[in-house]
Amino acid sequence: MTVIPLRSSFSMMVSAIIITVFLFLTVTDVQAKAQSQKVKGLGEQVQNVKKDVLSIAKELDQLEEQLLYPSHTQMSIFISLRNQSKLRLDSVDIELDGKEVAHHLYTANEIEAFNAGGVQKIFTGNVTLGMHDMKVTMRGQSASGDTVRIVKSFPVKKELKAGIAELSLSENTITLINR
Repeated sequence: MTVIPLRSSFSMMVSAIIITVFLFLTVTDVQAKAQSQKVKGLGEQVQNVKKDVLSIAKELDQLEEQLLYPSHTQMSIFISLRNQSKLRLDSVDIELDGKEVAHHLYTANEIEAFNAGGVQKIFTGNVTLGMHDMKVTMRGQSASGDTVRIVKSFPVKKELKAGIAELSLSENTITLINR
């Protein structure tokens, strides 16, 4: 798995761009409004600028993800609970080739979302082409209150396209579904 150390410097650059765009939009918006005959309230102007900045921030986040995780090296792993599973999920740990790539502790709201059919994106990262070993550790409680701990390994093949894998969890097993 390849790790790109540019994230912090890239995030600082993105932050600087957002601040610059915010200031530019503020100055441009204020100048244009002052020249027009229509006078808007200050609160409305602030809301318009806020909407523009949020829109730009969303676009920058998408561009950052495309830059950091190009589709030919990108792999995403999703978690779901098997239908009618009585499992109360506590945590999930995922390792790729012996390195921990994801760890998550679940809240009551997240468990409710799973029981309603929700899916969680637990990992997105760069993975080299070829075969990899994915080890999944799931902890929780069964319907009867017994502690459940399942550890399962899966061979995962990363091909040239973006890789997507779903881990379907239940009280008894973890199932890998390649998408």
